[in-house]
Amino acid sequence: MKNKDIKILLVDDEPDILEIVGYNLSKVGYKIITGENGIEAVEKAKKHKPHLIILDVMMPEMDGIEACERIREQPDLNNTIITFLTARGEDYSQVAGFDAGADDYIAKPIKPKVLVSKVKALLRRLKDVESDAGNIVKIGDLIIYKEEYKITNKGVEITLPRKEFELLSLLATKPGKVFKREEILDKVWGNEVVVGARTIDVHIRKLREKIGDKSFKTIKGVGYKFVD
Repeated sequence: MKNKDIKILLVDDEPDILEIVGYNLSKVGYKIITGENGIEAVEKAKKHKPHLIILDVMMPEMDGIEACERIREQPDLNNTIITFLTARGEDYSQVAGFDAGADDYIAKPIKPKVLVSKVKALLRRLKDVESDAGNIVKIGDLIIYKEEYKITNKGVEITLPRKEFELLSLLATKPGKVFKREEILDKVWGNEVVVGARTIDVHIRKLREKIGDKSFKTIKGVGYKFVD
């Protein structure tokens, strides 16, 4: 996908931020749509179906956290990447953002070149995951064959127990997305059995041993994400 085909929704109540950030992103070819509050964020997200949404947290009428939650309620925006751009760097604010469904978090101030690089990295998630009718997922050297319950890493086949395989498949389907512990338990274990709080941690530890420690990142107090 070329830059000119990518739509980015930028929402902030500070005109200077909209101008500076918007200018630097449009300069590399992205189509920029702007909004000034959370209500506009939700409305324009529904209308334009952006590939990436950059949200401020503290905004009038509706803050970024609530806007993110409402956007995530839209099924056709489920794959849209959402990141917060805000001066609030406290841990609780980050956790609230991830709980609302955000994929990432960028702290102000940030240099324009660094921001552009960060945006490029976020947008890579749109094309890094290639699928064949939803059966095959390819991320770098890692290939997951969902129907066959088989994976290869750098050409070497690795056998995983069912739950480890399902956990890896879930995380790798959306590299960079933070999956909350509750979501992981629901999608991997469901109502099959009652599992302990440490079950996910144990399975992540085993996957790190088999796939590589750097492939999995722990987001303290929230959950895990796969790092491509």
